[in-house]
Amino acid sequence: MMTATKTELPDPELLRIGLISVSDRASAGVYEDQGIPALRDWFTGALTSPWVFVTRLIPDERTAIEAALIELVDVEHCHLVLTTGGTGPARRDVTPEATLAIATKEMPGFGEQMRQISLRFVPTAILSRQVAVIRETTDHAALIMNLPGQPKSIRETLEGLKDTDGKQLVAGIFAAVPYCIDLIGGPYIETDAAVCAVFRPKSALRIKPT
Repeated sequence: MMTATKTELPDPELLRIGLISVSDRASAGVYEDQGIPALRDWFTGALTSPWVFVTRLIPDERTAIEAALIELVDVEHCHLVLTTGGTGPARRDVTPEATLAIATKEMPGFGEQMRQISLRFVPTAILSRQVAVIRETTDHAALIMNLPGQPKSIRETLEGLKDTDGKQLVAGIFAAVPYCIDLIGGPYIETDAAVCAVFRPKSALRIKPT
């Protein structure tokens, strides 16, 4: 496994999110990237606990993707890293391979749920190869997830599907992310339940002072 030089760990209560957009044309300036702005906007509306983000816009090159993932976890100490793009069956789509290559553990449930959500809209969702993994170092760990590239699909994947009355029909993947971050030693994440309600077992709930 590749490693990167470590720096002093930042505030343990501040959620650090890494956002990576994988696109040959966007990274070359042919068109404006949409993945990172969509993710930034979603987290701005969804999170109520403090957070900061670090971004990378890179081409569909496996070595570049691996290097960016390692840097965001090992050097920037992100607790959560999200990628967009490069998860289809085309020859240039290598984001899942790069993600698995730098992983300590695979988390297959996230990829399964992402495809279940997308299949509500298009049968070609079965062509998506998104994965999620944990990367661990001696003093830090992060959850890494591959997301779709389109802003609409990003939102649906993260927060799930709701009916016209706001009732949850299909859970989004982010509902399970805060507890996962708890389990790997990250900060306690809270959200706006109207956007995405978090699930934790009762024993993991943090009681707010009155």
